[in-house]
This record gives sequence, structure tokens and C-alpha cells, in this order.
Amino acid sequence: MNPGEWDQLARETLAGLEASHLLRQRRVVTPIDPTHVRCDGRALVNFASNNYLGLTHHPRVIEVAERSLRNAGAGSGASALISGYGPAHESAERHIAQWKGTEAAVLLPSGYQANHAAVQTLAAVAEKSSRSVRFLLDKLCHASLIDAVRAAGAPWRVFPHNQLQKLRRLLQDADGAEIQVVVTESIFSMDGDAADLAGLAKLKAEHRFVMLLDEAHASGVYGPAGSGLAAELGLGGIADVTVLTLSKSVGCIGGAVCGTKTFCSALVNLARAYIYSTNLPPMIAAAADAAIGVMEAEPRLQSRIRELAARVRRELREAGLQITPGDSPIIPIAMGSESAALDAAEQLWKDGILVLAIRPPTVPRGTSRLRVTLSAGHTDEEVEGLISALARLATRAAGTCR
Repeated sequence: MNPGEWDQLARETLAGLEASHLLRQRRVVTPIDPTHVRCDGRALVNFASNNYLGLTHHPRVIEVAERSLRNAGAGSGASALISGYGPAHESAERHIAQWKGTEAAVLLPSGYQANHAAVQTLAAVAEKSSRSVRFLLDKLCHASLIDAVRAAGAPWRVFPHNQLQKLRRLLQDADGAEIQVVVTESIFSMDGDAADLAGLAKLKAEHRFVMLLDEAHASGVYGPAGSGLAAELGLGGIADVTVLTLSKSVGCIGGAVCGTKTFCSALVNLARAYIYSTNLPPMIAAAADAAIGVMEAEPRLQSRIRELAARVRRELREAGLQITPGDSPIIPIAMGSESAALDAAEQLWKDGILVLAIRPPTVPRGTSRLRVTLSAGHTDEEVEGLISALARLATRAAGTCR
């Protein structure tokens, strides 16, 4: 096949996506502050970010990042095992482990890579120990977890979202696996609901399994100083391995894997996603370190995001919208079809509000939605504007149905 033929196939594929309302295109979005952006010449209130605490623009975080940039430069220059691991990385890892209540932590360039590294380590240790391993995933796990497990090459099964009875049956039927690894998120990224961690803790008391818990969207929002949902529920010891991103509440970029010193040492030696990646720039490690310090010093940020989440969920229900159960700042508004979700997002754009339409393959067909995300930096007036705009959409949709 020559390049022209391949290009024609690609054009046909893209045309098919466009016809199905599934074509994605990037827009240049310029941040103004934690909760406002400029796009296509318009200033918009941003309800489409995972910047839950507004720490991307916190003065302390910026100050530390700027100082590290001047002192250590813009990049780490190498992988961590060559020469890319410095004092900022060591300090951030120590702080993250203390914050998460684990013995150790390892930084990675993204949350996606962190999940790959965690799974690769579990699979590699099992293989080198001549032990069979099987992964059991909640159906709504993030794509990075699913991709990581698929790439590991070990057997795996999916259980329906939060259906622990099915998980119990899978655990009872080990299918020859000597090691079973249960993989879940604490707060799910598209539905905004929580894993049944209390149920998983009871299940873990009945069956021996390793638990990998992704706290990407819970870290910063739940638990003492934002240490996560497991910590808030008094279940800090439920996870054998915890993964978090630094790109959401922490307000930076990157990820971290937390666990025992032994596990983290195994990751450094066995995880290809870690070994063969250039390490995070020192300024990012320093900024993340500072951001966690802000969470510890300014609990009002966490209180604010929890209050806003409760208020918006309550008032949207009162306006007649169906909201997924939960209390997280991720609030999906069901639209059904891809075109309906796109139309609703466009109407919000006209109202000066940035909320994106989430469509397949990110979510199953027929479940396209608006994904509203809140920040501690949103004002009461901005939140009221959001609620009013969504209520108008709901009224318009009801009128169309009649």
C-alpha cells in the first residue's frame, strides 16, 4: 500500500466518524485563571476541567515551579535510572507517600504511564516467580487500566460496574490463577460515582487478592488533606497498590504509584513504562510537592469543592435532571444520542459556559452526556449560572419530547 492509498483510507475513516457525530477536533483553549478560559475569541467559564482545587494557578505552586525552573532547567534530561532523578523527585515521592499513608511512591510522566507501570510490575513479579496471575477489572475502569492489563498478556476478566456478587464468583472460580488482582477506581471518571470500597474490604477479608486502586479523581477531594476516598472511609489499608495522577486536584502533570518499599523497588526495576521514559521535569515534581503542601495547609479548598458538588447535584435534581448517585464534583448529564450531547454543549457555549459532550468510545453508545466538573474556584454566581443554563436545557428537551 502506498502512502496515498493509506491516506484515502484514513479520510474515509474520518468521514465515517463525522457522519456518526463522533469526530473529535481540537480547539485552542487559553487559560485565564483556574476557572476561566478564552477560546475562539470568547471568554468562558470553564466547567470542563479536572482542576478541582484550582491549584494550577495557586501562587505558592507557581512560585516553587518558577524557582525550580531557574535552578534545574526545563527538563530532567534522562530517564530516572540514568541521570533524570534529582532532589525534587525524591522530595515529591517522599511527600506523596506520607500523604497517601504508604511506605513509598514513584513518580511517572503521566497517570496513563503510572497505571501501566503498576500493572507491568504485578505481572512481571508473577512471571519471574513462575506464578500465574489474573486481573479482574470493574467494567468502568479508565482506558489506561484496561490498556495496561491487555498489554500485560495475562488472563483477565471484567465484572459489571460495582457488582461485587459477580466479583465474588470470579474470585471463587480462580480459573487456575495463583494470584488474583482486583482493579478499580475509587471515583469513576465518567460517571462520577464511587467504588464500593467497604464491600471490597469485606470481600478481601474472605478471599485473598491483590488490590490496585486508582485514586485519580478522589485524591485532593476526599480524605484528610485530600489523601483519597479510601482514607476518608478509614480503609487506607485496603489497596496494595494505589495510583494517582498529578494532573487533576494536584494541578500539574504526571502520575505516581504508591505502595510498599518492596513494590516500588520492583517497579523501578521491572516496569518498562518507568524504565524507558524520560523522568518528569524537576519543576513539575517541585510544583506537585508544593500543591500537596497547599492541600494540607488550606483545607477550605477541599471544603469548598465538596459543598459545591453537593449544591449543584441537589439543585439539578430539583430542576428535574437525572444525576448519577454520588457526591463527587464530576456530574454527568445524560443526553443519550451523540447529536443531542453536541447540541447541548453548543448551547452552553453560547451561554458562556464550557462543558464538553462525552461520546463513544469514551462512554457506551446511547449514553452520550455532558460531563460537568466543578472547581473550588468557581463563584456562587458562576455556579448559579451553570444550574440555570442546564435547567433551561432540560426544559427545552422536555418540550421537544412532548
